[in-house]
Amino acid sequence: MTSAAASDPPLLEAREVHKHFPVGQRTLLGRYTEVLRAVDGVSLEVRPGETLGLVGETGCGKSTLARCLTRLYDITAGEVWFEGRDISRLGRREMRPLRREMQMIFQDPYGSLNPRRRVGSVIGDAFAIHNIDDGEGRKRRVKELMERVGLNPEHYNRFPAEFSGGQRQRIGVARALALRPRMIMCDEPVSALDVSIQAQVLNLLVDLQRDFDLTYVFITHDLSVVRHVSDRIAVMYLGKIVETAPTQQIFSTPRHPYTRALLSALPPADPDSADSRERIVLAGDMPSPVDPPSGCRFHTRCPKARPDCVADVPPLEPVLDDRLEHLTACFHPLRPGEDLTASRPQIEETVLDEVPEERP
Repeated sequence: MTSAAASDPPLLEAREVHKHFPVGQRTLLGRYTEVLRAVDGVSLEVRPGETLGLVGETGCGKSTLARCLTRLYDITAGEVWFEGRDISRLGRREMRPLRREMQMIFQDPYGSLNPRRRVGSVIGDAFAIHNIDDGEGRKRRVKELMERVGLNPEHYNRFPAEFSGGQRQRIGVARALALRPRMIMCDEPVSALDVSIQAQVLNLLVDLQRDFDLTYVFITHDLSVVRHVSDRIAVMYLGKIVETAPTQQIFSTPRHPYTRALLSALPPADPDSADSRERIVLAGDMPSPVDPPSGCRFHTRCPKARPDCVADVPPLEPVLDDRLEHLTACFHPLRPGEDLTASRPQIEETVLDEVPEERP
C-alpha cells in the first residue's frame, strides 16, 4: 500500500460511465424489451501509485465496471480517461499499445488459464503478441517472472492442472506483470483461495506494487482484505458509487448507511465485544438492476429513508464537514456516534397518506 498525493493528476478517470446490457425478448425492430443497468453513472479517479479498493455486494456491478475501465467492455455512455487521454471510443488497433499499460488479474485462478496450454506459453503470450523477444530470450523472461512471483522456473513446461489454486493465481499475476504495466485491475484475486494462501498472495501484490510502482484497482466484497491493501475505498451499490474516501475515514466515520451496514458485518477484533457491537441487518434483498428503484437506489433497504430519497438522486459530494476527498451520495448522512439501528424509514407512512380513499 502506497500513498498518492491528492494533487497528483489521475492516471485513470471514469466520467459518468454507464454499461447497460439488453435482456428480455427481442422485438421485430431488433430492440430488447428490457435493459440491465449494470453500471449506471459512475465517476471516480485513480491516482498514480495508489490502491483504490472497490467494494460492494455480489451483483452490484464491480466486475463490470473493471472491464469497462480496461475497455474489455465497450461502455454504453460516459468517458474513460487514461493518462489524460479519452480511450472510450478507441478501436481495437488503437487500444493495443495501451494494453501494455493496463492489465487484469481475474477472480477464478482455474477458469482464467487455458488447461491445454503450458504455463510458459500462457505467460509468454504477452511477449508474443507485442513482438517482444523470441526463442530463448522470451523463455528467459518468462522464467524470471515465475521466480519473481514465487514459482519454480523449472515448472515452465507444466500444465495449469499441475498447480494448486494459489500457484495458479501467481501465474495470473505473472501474466499481468509481464509487460510492466502502470495499472493492474485486481478482480477479487484472492476470494477463491484459502485464507492462509490469501495472505501470501496479498503480500506478493503489495511487494510488487512497491518494486514496480504499480497502481491497483482492487475489487472485493471482503472489507478486511481491502482495509489491508487500499489507500482509498469506493463503495458501490446497484451500479452506483455511494461513498468514497481514504481507507481510515471509511472505517472511522462512514457517512452512508450502506457503508455502515457493511462495516457492521465485520467480525470484531475482540471476541468479548461481539455481543455489544452494532449489528445492522438490512431488510430485503438488493433490487434488480433491470428495474432499479427511483431516487436513491438504497432507499428500499435504508433505515433512514425519507420521501426525498424516493424522489431525487443524491449527488456524490462532501457532506456535513467532510473534505473534498470524502464524498457521499446521501441526503441524510450519518453523524459520528449516530445509532443506525434506532432509525426507522419514513416512506411507508407518506405513501399511505397519498393513497386516495376508495369511493363507494
